[in-house]
Parts: sequence; C-alpha cells; structure tokens
Amino acid sequence: MNAPHDSPLGQSTVYPDRYDPALLFPVARAANRAALGLGDALPFHGVDVWNAYELSWLDARGKPQVALAEFRIPADSPHLIESKSFKLYLNGYNHERLDAAALQQRLVRDLSAAAGAPVAVALTPPAQFGALALAELAGESIDALELDIDDYGPPKPDHLRADPAELVEETLVSNLLKSNCPVTGQPDWASVQIRYAGPRLDRAGLLRYLVSFRDHADFHEHCVERIYLDLLQRCAPQRLQVYARYTRRGGLDINPWRSSVPGTPPNPRGARQ
Repeated sequence: MNAPHDSPLGQSTVYPDRYDPALLFPVARAANRAALGLGDALPFHGVDVWNAYELSWLDARGKPQVALAEFRIPADSPHLIESKSFKLYLNGYNHERLDAAALQQRLVRDLSAAAGAPVAVALTPPAQFGALALAELAGESIDALELDIDDYGPPKPDHLRADPAELVEETLVSNLLKSNCPVTGQPDWASVQIRYAGPRLDRAGLLRYLVSFRDHADFHEHCVERIYLDLLQRCAPQRLQVYARYTRRGGLDINPWRSSVPGTPPNPRGARQ
C-alpha cells in the first residue's frame, strides 16, 4: 500500500517532459478514515474538485496548446491522488502531440485508474477564459467575531456547541482555515463554507474550532471529513454540507466537498486561488 511519505512530496524531483501515467501516486483513504472511526459505509456524499492552471500539450503540428482543467474525484473512491505526483503527471504532457478530445479521454482513463473510481474531467480552452470570474463562497462570514483565541491544535471538537432549542437553516463561511501538509509541513490555506439545518451553531465556538486546525497536519480531504464528522457528532444537524476551497500549490488547487445529501458543488474560484 502506498504511504504518503513514499510519495514525491518533499523530495528532489526531475520534472519529466514525457507522458507517464505511472507518475500518479494513489494514497488509500482507508487509514485516515479508520482514525476517524469510519469504515466502508460513509456517512456522507462528496467529491474532491481539483483545478489545474498549468496544463499544456502540442497539437499535431507541434504548436503548444493550453487549457484550464477541472477534475472531480468522488469521495467514495478508494484512493486520493497525491498532489505532487498529479503535477508531475500533468507536466508530462508538455511534448505530447494530441488533440483536446484525446487529451481529455487520456486524463479520464489514467486518473480513474489511479483513484479507483470514475473521475470527471472538463477542459476550458483559452477562448473561454474571458468568461471566467472570481466568486467567493456564499454565506455569512464569522471572521469578524471579537474573541480571544489561544488554541491552534490539535483540532478540538469540544469547542463546538449548538442550541437544540433554536432550529435554523443557514450558511456560515470563514477564510481562517489553515492546516499543514502531513509530509512537508508546508502551510495549506483555505476558505470553508458550512451549510446546515438544525440546532443553531455557536459561532464563537465554531471559529475557535476551525482555528484549532492551524497546526494540524493532514491532507485537505481528511481535514474536511474531520470537520464534517465533528459537526455531525457534536451538533446533530439535520442536514450538513462542508466545502473547503484551498489555495493552489504547483498549479493545482484541491477543494473537498462533503454533504449529508447527494449533489454536486459549484466550482467558484476565490480571490486567493
């Protein structure tokens, strides 16, 4: 089984300029989920939305082509894909001659094989770049709350409280989520949206809880699953969605979405992405 510390993360790497699907490094989700008390039956639906901003290849005459790419990896896939290996894999297309349709088909095939489940791929050509716009996560920000904080990790679910006497439906957002890469220790910055229906969340406690990830080391996907499970167990919402938008690194951003109801999230590129 692949372990994160065996991946290209944190290691000196010669960047390939030739296509090689073997560069993709799958990491089993099961170990981190077992630490959260999860088995095969997941208590959420979800998807990891990736955006690639550095994708290039050659047309049949050797002229470079570029596009933006969106990848959607289902949360019930047995593997996530380690981000640096993903970057190395995409870099391998730099001298590949193929058309956009063939590129998309190859991306779907290779990424689905690595994740162990069907991965959706969408390419945005330069002619459509002008239609793209920045859009922040919808909801009411809790970041302006006046409060003292001195807890930066490990994550403390006991900060979370809810009032069962007051049932609400609301969407809260924060730009203050930060965690660290579990291999390199590099900081991972994110905005997070919490959409729920049920007992009203104590906003001060929620903000303290999110800040308590500040020194926590884990992959983006597992941080979001921890947030989702802690809210579910501590606050008993009737419906719950947690969506984190992480800033990019190496031309890729990763945006995990977990929900109590099936669906598909939007893909708004925030100002920090």
